[in-house]
Parts: sequence; C-alpha cells; structure tokens
Amino acid sequence: MDKKIEKVLEIFKKINSIPRKSKNEEAISNWLVEWAKSNSFKVVRDDFLDVLITVPASKGYEDRPTIVFQGHMDMVCEKIPESNHDFSKDPIEMYIDGDWLKARETSLGADNGIALALAIAIAEDKDVKHPELELLFTVDEETGLTGAVNLKANWVQGKKLINIDSEDEGVFTIGCAGGRDAKIELSSPLVENYKYDTSLIVEVGGLSGGHSGVDIHLEKANSNILLTRLLKEISYKGIGFKLAELNGGSAHNAISRSSRAHIAINSCDIVTIKEILNSKLKLMKSEFIVTDPNMKLSITESTKLEKVRDKKVLDLILALPHGVMYNSSQMEGIVETSCNLAVISTAENCFKILMSQRSSVMSRLDEICNKIDSVVKLSSGGVEFGGGYPAWQPDFKSTILKELKDCYINIFNKEPKIEVIHAGLECGVIGAKYPGMEMISIGPTIKHPHSPDEKLHIPSIGDIWLLLVRYLSI
Repeated sequence: MDKKIEKVLEIFKKINSIPRKSKNEEAISNWLVEWAKSNSFKVVRDDFLDVLITVPASKGYEDRPTIVFQGHMDMVCEKIPESNHDFSKDPIEMYIDGDWLKARETSLGADNGIALALAIAIAEDKDVKHPELELLFTVDEETGLTGAVNLKANWVQGKKLINIDSEDEGVFTIGCAGGRDAKIELSSPLVENYKYDTSLIVEVGGLSGGHSGVDIHLEKANSNILLTRLLKEISYKGIGFKLAELNGGSAHNAISRSSRAHIAINSCDIVTIKEILNSKLKLMKSEFIVTDPNMKLSITESTKLEKVRDKKVLDLILALPHGVMYNSSQMEGIVETSCNLAVISTAENCFKILMSQRSSVMSRLDEICNKIDSVVKLSSGGVEFGGGYPAWQPDFKSTILKELKDCYINIFNKEPKIEVIHAGLECGVIGAKYPGMEMISIGPTIKHPHSPDEKLHIPSIGDIWLLLVRYLSI
C-alpha cells in the first residue's frame, strides 16, 4: 500500500476512535482544535463547534488564492441488531478486505471522516506544495446541516471550496437537492386492555437500507412500511388486535432497515396470525428479491399487555408518501423530488414519525410538504416542518470545475463525470452564506453509506490524493 494512503488511513483510524455521532461532536471538535494548535496552525471555533483551521502557504505559493477544504465531523451511526457497539464511547472497529475498508457490525463513518483525514494528511505533508488552505470542518451535517447553517458570514476568506463529501471517485458533483424534514405526532393514549389475553412481538429486519438521497431511486424496502403492511393484513383478514408499541428506523437520511411492533391479540388467533404474516412476507420478498434478498420476519409470543393503543397510525403510515415522487425533466436519470418515511417511535401518549423530503426544485419541495400536511390533518395529527436547506444550483462554467477537470484529465487520461445529485450537500448552504464562492464536491468511492454495509475503496483514496495535490500545485 502506498505510504500516502497509509498515512490517510492512520489519521482516519484516529478519527474513528473518537465518538462523533450527530449532535455529539464535542470530542472530535476538541481533537481538531488540539491538532491545529500542535501544528501551530491558526484555529478558530464557533459556538456550534464548527472548526476553521488556516494552514499557511508553502514557500513560493503565498500569492495564490486560498483554497478551502470542507467536510463534516459527524457520522450516521448504524449497526446490526445483534451488535453491542456503543457509539457514545466505542471506537469504530475497522478492517481491510481486499481493496475495501470496512467496519465490523457498524457503519464505517467514511462519510465524512475521510474528508477530515485527507485534509489533515495534506496539511501535515511537507512535500505537498500549496497556497494558503482553510480547513472548514462543520458539525451535525447528517441531521440538519446545523453547522453549515450557523456559519458566520465573514468567517471563511477563500473563494474556491472543495467539499470532500462525494462518494464516487471520478465524479465531480456541482449541484444537489434541497431538503426539509417533517416531524409528525399522532395522539394515541394508552387505555386498559379488557379484550386481548396475550401478545406478539413482530419484527421486520435484514434489509439493506442505505442513504435516502443516494439510494432512494433503487426502490429498496423500507421496514416501517413493510411492517405496517404486514399488520394491516391482519385487519384485512378480519382479526382484531391493538398496538402497544411501534418503532423503526434510526435517522432522517437513512432508509429504515428494521422495525418492531408489540401487538395485543387473543390466544385463539395466534396460529392464524402467524400464517397470515408469513404468507404476506413471502409475497413481499418477491417484490424486493433484488434489493433486499435477506428480508426476514420474526414473530415472538409474549404475555398479556395491560395497556394498549388504537391502530390508526397504521392508516397514516400507508397514506404518507415515500420514495421517488418526480424524476428530473432536465437531467436524465436524476431524481428530482423524493420522500423518506424515516423513523417511527412510540411516546407516552402518541406515535411520532420523522420524514425527510428532498428536491432540486423548491416549489416541488413545497408541494410534497403540503401533501404531507394534508394527509396528517386528515388523520387528526400534527406536523412541524424544519427550516430545511436550499438546493445547490450547478455552475457548469466555474473556474474551479475547469481547473480540476484539466488536472484529472492530465493525471488519468480520461474525463471525469460531471453530475448533480439528489442527496443534500452543505455546498447549498455555504453558497448562500458566501455569494460568489466557487464550489465542487469530490471524494473517494464509498458504497452503502449510512448502513453497516458501508465500505471505502482504498485505491480511490490514492486517486483523490493525486488529484488534490496536483490541483494545489498549479
């Protein structure tokens, strides 16, 4: 393995030893500040824990324009159901499998820890010639782009920004969708259970999950919707039951992989209910045989429930939109508008649903949010929409695009792919904060982000290294 790649992976391992779940970035922010100080780099931090580090220009490069490297500190923390990993304290356990870096039982955190590792490795390498660098590391990108949204308008001085948060080497991203979350509550108080003498715990799992922006067009199974369909099948067959709990999903930008319900039933219906659920699952497996071949159903007999709830939430879940709503009419093969029914949770007197909407056309984003609002109102629930983040409109004539494209062709003797993606990137927010900023997003190849199957292509790290070093030297 090339020593430059080894150095990047060494830094990435250190980063992955520090807890950095979204909204829990204090430790990694502190580490970045200390790293900067130990290298005598100027460092400032804002009240939200965003970090800006200034690396002086190499000798002879002092008069060249400042380049900004940007990435986010936080990661999506996903693990397999059997894992005992504690993301609040345990390091990510990494291992190499051929050309790929993987994690045992958890997401890897290459999204976006590899950005930090690459930027730090370049800043430390005395052989790399570069103009002044600004390393902009933000917090809470995965659950609301909080760090980028709260950046001070005069903080960053550079006018050319390289976001290292794309996931396909050889692809230059120059635009992305905007987004907005919806928090839904549906009243469902617990009441005495006078009718049902036993209960079942029904779980759907084994799904592939994935990123709700990058993977939404693949039409992967959503465990929240699958479980709801299974439970509704019991009602369709005329068998009564009540809910006690319904939980599934883990993050607004992850397609839910597992969901669990606890239902009150009569013992005389156990056999029939199991037959109904298993028969329905068999049919659903055929729908997702390509995307989710490991789909599984678990049915566990439990004891009588003293308190139960109504099951109106099931109707709401099936009525809410999920998946691709519109494809782009301007860019072939690009999703324009989508919706992710991300998380369902059970509270004391209600069910809560978290949804995430994306669109590159802001009027369409309004439309899908209005649709959600209407469906929730018809169910007598309440919904609160987050402020969201803007789309990043592409600039095909930017200087930074031409410069990086020329560098790529000179190194690899082929042209990079230029694209606009459906996932959200901080560039949209940063561009709104800093008018006139030229931006591009690149990165090594990452597969299955936001899931325990996440993996990082090691040779592509070397390709990104070569590209960045060449660009900095021009």
